[in-house]
Amino acid sequence: MNKKWFALMCMIVLLCTCVICFVAIKEEPVDASAPDMAEIQTRLRDLGYYNGAINGLYDDATVVAIKNFQADNGIYVSGAVGGVTANALGIYMSQQESNDLYLLAKCIHAEARGESYVGQVAVGAVILNRVASPDFPDTIYGVIYQPWAFTAVHDGQINLEPEASAYQAATDALTGWDPTYGSLYYYNPVTATSSWIFDRQPVVTIGKHIFAI
Repeated sequence: MNKKWFALMCMIVLLCTCVICFVAIKEEPVDASAPDMAEIQTRLRDLGYYNGAINGLYDDATVVAIKNFQADNGIYVSGAVGGVTANALGIYMSQQESNDLYLLAKCIHAEARGESYVGQVAVGAVILNRVASPDFPDTIYGVIYQPWAFTAVHDGQINLEPEASAYQAATDALTGWDPTYGSLYYYNPVTATSSWIFDRQPVVTIGKHIFAI
């Protein structure tokens, strides 16, 4: 093998190695579970990245602090905390906690980003009520991706990245806030096209959505 071919092969191997490392870092889950956020803020404050209140909220100041920490530590800058960032902060986070919050926040954002904050929490509560019901799948993933269950999944809006309010709404729903009083369904009476939904018993109206059992 001549020197030119050897040099070319070395460059290809080096390039592949760099790409693999970048992808491995970028694939970090992008969430933080409810009990962890105050601890995340505390660690960021102790490291000089955060000077706000330790309030457990995934607010703009916290997002900026996380991004700065990630940038300084060679972690993919997502503004949210997954396994790699949590480990760098010295915080343990289970993979399932991370995935559940992220997916719930995505569905809330896709289904209710134009609603009030309470309306966003309510959508998250319906998803969790379905998880607890024997009539639906018993995981957040199963409920959200049950065929034809949510318009946002069918039309692809589920793939939008959630905003901070959706993360906080998901957190509040996961910690037990249910503005729907146990509802399993919600719909916009102006845009709903499935006639069967109108036969469900209404419980409460929040914004444009009627929540029902």
